[in-house]
Amino acid sequence: MTGVEIAVGYAFAWLVRKARRVAGRADAEVDSGLDAGMDRLHELVAAKLGQDPALERAREEAEAGREEPSERTRRRLELALEDAAEDDSSFAAALDRAVKELQAAARGGVAASGGGQAVGGNVDIRAAHGSAAALRMGNVNLGNPPLPGPEQG
Repeated sequence: MTGVEIAVGYAFAWLVRKARRVAGRADAEVDSGLDAGMDRLHELVAAKLGQDPALERAREEAEAGREEPSERTRRRLELALEDAAEDDSSFAAALDRAVKELQAAARGGVAASGGGQAVGGNVDIRAAHGSAAALRMGNVNLGNPPLPGPEQG
């Protein structure tokens, strides 16, 4: 299954979830990592495709209570995303990243992008004996700072 096919599945799942929330049938407890990832994917797809008829048809099918898009709608949405990805390499990369992050969240894993760090489990960071500790740290100077000189007032 290609990244575009997976993206279509997640995009439609987002539309279904939104339709259920509007109708008041949403589950009380939603996996926040998966939920946030689906929001990011939908924003990415919606921003790129805008009022594309394939996306509009998928929205209509989700609001009508379908759990999956019709085969025709799925194909049209895949083609629209493939065209967009072929024409815009930065969109293609962002779509690929969003799909990978969603797959990791769906597996219960973690993913980070944009220089972020992801941790799957507990982290215990400690500093002892006048040292400094952090998961990620820039330049650190330890010790007593110099006394201010006359140029510092």
